[in-house]
Amino acid sequence: MKKFRFQWGAFLMFVVFGGLFFILFGRILFIQLTGQVDGKELAKIAANQYEKHSVLQANRGSIVDRNDDPIASDTLSYHVVAVLSEAASKNSKRNYHVVDYEETAKVLAKYIPLEEQEILAKMKNAKEGTWQIEFGRAGRDLKRETVLKMDEELERKGLTGILFVEGKKRFYPNGRFASYLVGFAQKEETEDKKAITVGKMGLEKTYDKQLAGKDGKVNYQSDSWGYILPSTNKKVVPPKDGHTIKLTIDKTIENFVEEAMDQVEKEYAPQKMLVVVSDPKTGEILAMSQRPTFNPMTREGLTENWLNDAVEQTIEPGSPMKMFTLAAAVEENKWDPNAYFKSGSYKIYDRIIRDVNGTGWGTITFLEGLQRSSNVGMAYLLERIGDRKFIEYIHDFGFGKRVGIDLPNEAKGVVLDNYPAERLTTSYGQGSTVTPLQMIQAASAIANNGVMMKPYVIDKIIDPNTNKVLEDHKPEQSGSPISAETAKKVREILATTVTSDKGTAQKYNLPNYAVGGKTGTAEIPRKKGPGYMSGFGNYLYSFLGMAPIDDPQLLIYVTVQQPKLKAGEFGSDPVSKVFNPIMENSLKYLNIAPENEAEIPVKKVGNYVGKDAKTVAGLAQQEGFKPITIGEGGKVTEQIPAAGTKLTENSVVLLKTSGKTTLPDFQGWSKKTVLSFKHLSNLDIRINGEGYVVGQSVTKGTKVSADDPIVIELRTPEEQYNDKKSKEQEEEEVIMGG
Repeated sequence: MKKFRFQWGAFLMFVVFGGLFFILFGRILFIQLTGQVDGKELAKIAANQYEKHSVLQANRGSIVDRNDDPIASDTLSYHVVAVLSEAASKNSKRNYHVVDYEETAKVLAKYIPLEEQEILAKMKNAKEGTWQIEFGRAGRDLKRETVLKMDEELERKGLTGILFVEGKKRFYPNGRFASYLVGFAQKEETEDKKAITVGKMGLEKTYDKQLAGKDGKVNYQSDSWGYILPSTNKKVVPPKDGHTIKLTIDKTIENFVEEAMDQVEKEYAPQKMLVVVSDPKTGEILAMSQRPTFNPMTREGLTENWLNDAVEQTIEPGSPMKMFTLAAAVEENKWDPNAYFKSGSYKIYDRIIRDVNGTGWGTITFLEGLQRSSNVGMAYLLERIGDRKFIEYIHDFGFGKRVGIDLPNEAKGVVLDNYPAERLTTSYGQGSTVTPLQMIQAASAIANNGVMMKPYVIDKIIDPNTNKVLEDHKPEQSGSPISAETAKKVREILATTVTSDKGTAQKYNLPNYAVGGKTGTAEIPRKKGPGYMSGFGNYLYSFLGMAPIDDPQLLIYVTVQQPKLKAGEFGSDPVSKVFNPIMENSLKYLNIAPENEAEIPVKKVGNYVGKDAKTVAGLAQQEGFKPITIGEGGKVTEQIPAAGTKLTENSVVLLKTSGKTTLPDFQGWSKKTVLSFKHLSNLDIRINGEGYVVGQSVTKGTKVSADDPIVIELRTPEEQYNDKKSKEQEEEEVIMGG
């Protein structure tokens, strides 16, 4: 019988391997029960490894004008990426990473604003194991043309590893256009290195949350190489684009403003300028700009001043304030245009105020005093009204309190009311301070038959994802400081400042429209110390005017500060060179009939809504209009212009009916009429240029639907004239050459 021998070696091996087995078994059992490894959930690790997601970028909301023309919108851009890891080219016959750092840096430096050595250093000094790098702001927001040129040169030189990633950037198609109102947005890097667009100024900043939108994403499962697995279910969370902000601004009128200001800036180099254009019947701001200004795309021209001067700055208005003193006197039955006063100087306690020329014009009537803009005349008028009663009117006209416009940081100004001398200086616009918006609001009462309208600049806020109107701003009255009779009388008096040979506003006389308003030459407070600036041209020149004076359709406030006047020139020279072209061009653009009805007869448009289109078209034709039916006929559901509008002979009247639209001949139509046709027809009409129609992509008589794009070409009269001259010269050269 064999004697049993205990094998210590085998036992030890059993214990060791048995122990390892039980440890491993216990570990597996623990993982199965808890789903965790080292405190980390396996499901999450697997998800991170195989579940991927890509971002669906939302568009930042657009800012558009009253006719839906874009003022600020997102456009396609690219940013450049350099792939540095050799793993990107693993198992591939070609390289997908940067191989030649020096040559690659040389090419990139031609197209992005970084020095060659800086680009090279960024690539060479990247941390070991880095897959790819970007080049910060310099490598972002690249145009497609730039990318194509860069890609072509890299390809030609055999340089690899540079990728171009699509993205979005903010685009301002009009350049220096209402810049302090619109503001700008720019890319900023978040803590997790993501680039997002953030509003930094103006409407872009004020409405940043509404404009921002929300990115969507696509979740999917992939293999270890990143390819989507065939059996995976993609989960899509669609992006939500930012809200559309529709302004009351009219792009065409704003362009008139910008052009006029550019001309005067070039000729007179003033320290500052400002223009506000409004519809006095609604309070809508149609244009708003200032100088200096800047390009929101590049920020070129942006100074330390980030304020919208029309809203956030206060001024001593000067003589335009006299129109409200006049209105108070007329309303109180204290105005006698034929009564006399001694001009030149007026003493109140220990203070003497003087007329602008120092000596006055002798004994003159109150009407002549207003026409000459006499401060002394205002002093005597104030005696008649009563200074405390006058201050009540000033508050009723909205001075000393915010108008409540839908823009941030509105200033309210100060109405000085502590002493009789302060009330006196307020009557001619000195001492007390106002905002340009307050001047526009107050003057609307005179232009709008006693009803003062609150200024506003946001028309609607729309959710483009649902087409739901989230906010719809409507005209809002802000008081009735004077009666309709007073307003009419004041307008007639203001018109004489333009037409009288004694009037200070003679340079604002327009050939086709009667203008009324009040000029101003306000002193500018010194920046350091008490008192006011002095010297030739060191004033704030202004004009607050309206037209046509019998029924004002536009109200314009212009200020020009410290222009470089030539010998023999006055402050009204640069101001009128801003005001006149804006007012005349805008009234023509709005199809407002000229004043001289004897030369150009006008008729009122009838009320055609609810009537048969065929019958109405015949009636409109008999009345001298050119009726255009939108749709296939039947009852008229809508018309433009509205009933009661005065039009000249052969003006277009649009009649909306149901059914498909047959395209008319647009030749000679104004942009405003084309936009009205687009609004009523809901057709995809795309407008190129300004002025009047010279061509259309779809011929007249074609039946079209909303899916058919139609391009309309416009040219200004000046452009058409230059084209004609060029053509005549070419023909002459051909003849001469023959």
